Amino acid sequence: MTTSSQHASSQPWLHQKGEIIQEFGTVKQFPLALSYETRMYSCQRLNKVLADTQILYGLYKKHHWLMRGATFYQLHLVLDKHAGEQLEIVDALAERVQTLGGVAVGDPRHVAEITSVPRPPDGVEEVPAMLSRLLEAHETILTEAHDAASRAGEMGDDGTEDLLVSQVIRTGELQAWFLAEHLVDTPLVRT
Repeated sequence: MTTSSQHASSQPWLHQKGEIIQEFGTVKQFPLALSYETRMYSCQRLNKVLADTQILYGLYKKHHWLMRGATFYQLHLVLDKHAGEQLEIVDALAERVQTLGGVAVGDPRHVAEITSVPRPPDGVEEVPAMLSRLLEAHETILTEAHDAASRAGEMGDDGTEDLLVSQVIRTGELQAWFLAEHLVDTPLVRT
């Protein structure tokens, strides 16, 4: 025999609303042996890199879908590979913000407010323009990451410095190299 309370408990609680329990731009205390100021600074810088990296990931996917021309297959594959690597960096950056007691930027509308990466046209650009756009986004992120890593290191936040150097910078430099080599003016075949 079932009761009405048993039936009611199987019904999902739809349309839930809740109070914000931690505001964006704040950090809660964790026993990390890092000062409040250091954790606040690192979270702010990491969220900036995180927003830009989320946009870079989106650009990679867009350009992967819209690739054209004689090198379509190779670029289609490399752009998808790079997108996957950027998505891993997005997750690592967000987890570092959370580890420091902060709130990681995640809503795409909020990301768009924070990013420094320019919005691309809605349509399809020529392949060299798409690759150049990706390179410019990488440079934006690398500039921010170098500065943030240096300052985080000075403040004693070795974890943030390591993440920025070992994942954001090293991966970004390698990906930029791969992209830049596709923009070298060499013929596809010799005549």
